[in-house]
Amino acid sequence: MLVVLVTTQDEPLKEMANRKLYLHYLALAGAIALGAILRFWNLDLKPLWMDEVITAIFSLGKTYNDLPLDVVLPLERVPEIFTIQPGVSCSQIAKNLATQSTHPPLFFCGMYSWLNWLSPLGNEWVVKLRSPAAFFGVGAIVAIYYVNRIAFSRSAGIIAAAFMAVSPLAVYLSQEARHYTLPMLLITLSLMGLVQVVKDIEKRQKVRLWVLLGWAIINSIGIYVHYFCILAFIAQISTLLVLICWRRANIINKRQIWLALILCASVVAISFLPWLPVVANNYNRSETGWLDPPQNISPLYQTLMSWVLMVISLPVENQILPIAVICGLLMLLFGVWVGWQAFKGLRQLWYAKSTHLATLTLLSFSICVLLEFFAIAYFLGKDITPIPRYHFVYYPSFCALLAASFAQVNKKEKRKSSIFNIHYSIFILFLVGILSCVFVVFNLVFQKPFEPEQVAQNMNQNPSLPLMMVVGYRDYQDVALGLSFALALEPLREVGKDKLTSSSFSSPSLPHSLTPSSPSSDIAFFKQSPDFAPVLQKLSQLPTPTATQLNLWVVGPGRKRKDYPQQITLSQQMACTIDSSQHYRVGVPYQLYRCGRRF
Repeated sequence: MLVVLVTTQDEPLKEMANRKLYLHYLALAGAIALGAILRFWNLDLKPLWMDEVITAIFSLGKTYNDLPLDVVLPLERVPEIFTIQPGVSCSQIAKNLATQSTHPPLFFCGMYSWLNWLSPLGNEWVVKLRSPAAFFGVGAIVAIYYVNRIAFSRSAGIIAAAFMAVSPLAVYLSQEARHYTLPMLLITLSLMGLVQVVKDIEKRQKVRLWVLLGWAIINSIGIYVHYFCILAFIAQISTLLVLICWRRANIINKRQIWLALILCASVVAISFLPWLPVVANNYNRSETGWLDPPQNISPLYQTLMSWVLMVISLPVENQILPIAVICGLLMLLFGVWVGWQAFKGLRQLWYAKSTHLATLTLLSFSICVLLEFFAIAYFLGKDITPIPRYHFVYYPSFCALLAASFAQVNKKEKRKSSIFNIHYSIFILFLVGILSCVFVVFNLVFQKPFEPEQVAQNMNQNPSLPLMMVVGYRDYQDVALGLSFALALEPLREVGKDKLTSSSFSSPSLPHSLTPSSPSSDIAFFKQSPDFAPVLQKLSQLPTPTATQLNLWVVGPGRKRKDYPQQITLSQQMACTIDSSQHYRVGVPYQLYRCGRRF
């Protein structure tokens, strides 16, 4: 009778526990699904920009030597450049990168395998190029859940997954055809290993070798994906040293633990030795010369601004002043509010015995990475803090701590009337994140550098006239920039051709011999060295165009407005006059010349 009574009383408790577990994993699945939707939504809406073009070139097994330089290329043939080069090995891709780029090879090898598997790429090649970043972004949502589940609690894991799912910075990075979300995923996994190692040292008084080896392997892979993973690895080693020294009185098997850590750290260091000469050679390459030295305390407030962008991003780019000011103030106020909520939660986590160690671990890692950022800025003269995408290095720890802080506030102040016991602060953070992500996927925030879409619209102001875009390049990055403009311009010109063709067929009274022909659109890349003179000489030697009028756009990276001459001779048959009202600058200047045939 007693057994039956106990069983009867336990059944409701067990049913309640199962229901809570079901809701827990349902919430996790919902966060993953929402994150996937936001990352794949409008994946091909934004035009490719310079860095993504560079990704495409090397991921397709090609090099800069395969690009059409010093020739006139019809604009409709530009997409043909972005086709897979069959039979390229990973070692060849690594060799291409070592000689023509500043990136490690693993990401590009994986991209090549992915694109080769999906070939022929067809018209959806941009989606296929960006899809891996979106997949890795979804994977990071799962990984951050387990970081906080191990470090804090299941509820903190769910909030971390939900926050990363709707973080505008995370969605932005997931829609870039670049190697940001893969290293972010690997850093998240390495943090999971780091937290587990720290917990093992504290509770077991030993480290499990398989955990340490897994942690070392993940860090080794990360370094061959993105060089910034070196910063994350150094920060993790520094964190372990700080914690071991901090808690040395509580550690019994110090020698065994030290030997295991030294062994695994050595594995990571030795694994990178084959690529070390390439890194040393890349340090002074021109591709990194665009990073400016810091201005006074600018790295500090630029870092704070990046933190704000991790939680809220409203349209301020290319907006009228009132909208930009209002959105900027709203972002600032919301960032202050989130910061205050996070501070309250962090203070509770710090003083709670059960969460102190995990909080110390993630805080130490974040602070170490930030100190590395500031050291790079002030000692090496290359300020990386103004670029939000570079903050992916410590973004996982930022996300984990923010989520744990809000979970702690929710635990202390949760409303009993709420079905899911979610405090209003978490709900607000979640809603603002979704709204921000909508702005991201519709290209209203985190707009592409150099604005290829806007450049294309400016160049296509006369769709009925033939057009030629000439890029006076200094290096291959300028070529990639010109290709990004061409990729944005080509569909606009095709639409213009279609409209012209349809309008000619809609006029049956017009004889076929008098129907207007589709305006030509061409692009050319000419080397400018040391000044613009070689570009002008090449233009004068071009074959005579068939058109009597032509819009000539000259893109001059590194040039000033005064460097553009008033007159340009095209093919010795056309005189091109500068249109002073059509000069633009988006990091690089581009100028319109109106050309007419000489009679």
